[in-house]
Amino acid sequence: MSIDYTKYETVIGLEIHVQLNTLSKAYCSDSTMYGSAPNTHISPVSLGHPGTLPVSNSKVLESAIKLGLALNCTIRERNEYARKNYFYADLPKGYQITQDKTPICDGGYINITDKEGNPKRIDLTRIHMEEDAGKSIHDIDPFDSLIDLNRAGVALLEIVTEPVLRSGEEAYSFVTEIRKLVRYLDICDGNMDEGSMRCDANISVRLIGETDLRNRVEVKNMNSIRNVQKAIELETKRQIEVYENQGEVGQETRNFNAAKNETSVLRSKEDAHDYRYFPEPDLSPIIVKEKYISEIRSELPALPEELYLKYTKEYSLSDYDARNLTDSKGIALYFENILKHTKEYKMAANVVMGPIKSHLNELAIDIEDLTIEAKRIGELIALIKSGKISSSKASQDLFPLMVKKPELSPLQLAEENQLIQESGTDAILEFVQQAIAKYPEKAEAYKGGKKNLLGLFMGEVMKLSKGKADPKSTNQLLRDELEK
Repeated sequence: MSIDYTKYETVIGLEIHVQLNTLSKAYCSDSTMYGSAPNTHISPVSLGHPGTLPVSNSKVLESAIKLGLALNCTIRERNEYARKNYFYADLPKGYQITQDKTPICDGGYINITDKEGNPKRIDLTRIHMEEDAGKSIHDIDPFDSLIDLNRAGVALLEIVTEPVLRSGEEAYSFVTEIRKLVRYLDICDGNMDEGSMRCDANISVRLIGETDLRNRVEVKNMNSIRNVQKAIELETKRQIEVYENQGEVGQETRNFNAAKNETSVLRSKEDAHDYRYFPEPDLSPIIVKEKYISEIRSELPALPEELYLKYTKEYSLSDYDARNLTDSKGIALYFENILKHTKEYKMAANVVMGPIKSHLNELAIDIEDLTIEAKRIGELIALIKSGKISSSKASQDLFPLMVKKPELSPLQLAEENQLIQESGTDAILEFVQQAIAKYPEKAEAYKGGKKNLLGLFMGEVMKLSKGKADPKSTNQLLRDELEK
């Protein structure tokens, strides 16, 4: 039977858990260091021993407010904690400290780009503070699951969207923007492969034109942004095929297996009342005053969307340039520092996205590891602008020298290595006349209308001048001489 998949639309809501990079856990002083030996960062509090009391980590509150402000949320004044009761082997207390009816952040939104390249607003439901569970390990011992409780109690922020996403591509864009944002805010490293950012997708399908929501399936265990997109596309196809075969999609939780490219049932979906939420008796409500919010707002860094608008509107950079420059906080900060030493915005963008990014990729290093100060890049741009060196020579010859000797100015390096190009008319004219004399027949053909031969003469002049002739001056002199 042929299935028309296009008559259905996908309805997606995402839940993203952002693991905060605080030094201690959400409600006790245990270390949060990643990669330590199993069960070495635990204490009676994180293990839930009787008589122990949790204490709120103020850094978690600060991070939640930062993220809420960046995502245009309303910050709640009175924040209460709740216990979410459920039993997993890696949840030692038998409950999770979270927020139920009073999330720290209400509403909010972020703008993404849809598959047609148009902006789309993704509305959020809430962001709330909670703690992580431990980790169950199933692939070391053939007979038993092993439990590592180092992660138990680590601080999380959970971002919940409205069911407004309509494709795996949109989900990919959304998670990408969230990861970029938490890195700009320096509250999480966003490494999904290490579990410091995790995404669950609630997926349902319905016929186009329907308004009611059908049963949703929650898909878990997606350890990359690409896998989020893959899992959604796979689950969408599966659900449509179930309905087309007169079946019913059950409300359940499924596991995504990237190796097999399939989802499988984990458990039937619990409803909220199964968790038996009730107020956390050991933690007093936290009152967030407007003064505190204002202090945090004043310390926020420039964020990706703000920088993108500045680069496209004020600096007249292209959409491509602006997106590439804001993709990484480190790159954006370095670019901003370069602009303290030059106002040649396009030239600066070209240097960052050309030789600098090539160098970083070649050595597999971050921009923070680059040894060249931003002011030296400003000096390099000034050399190009003045015509003392061509942009190609700057990228191919001078920039590698700057990497090796970052303490020297680009001008010093260019002079020492004879890279300063000839811009004097007399010197270039001599090379131009030699090039034309070498190819008299080609010169006549040029005069006869074959203007594309200009490149031949340009190449010859560059060869004779050993690349030092100023291309702009050379081009004009060649035209003048050939058209005499």
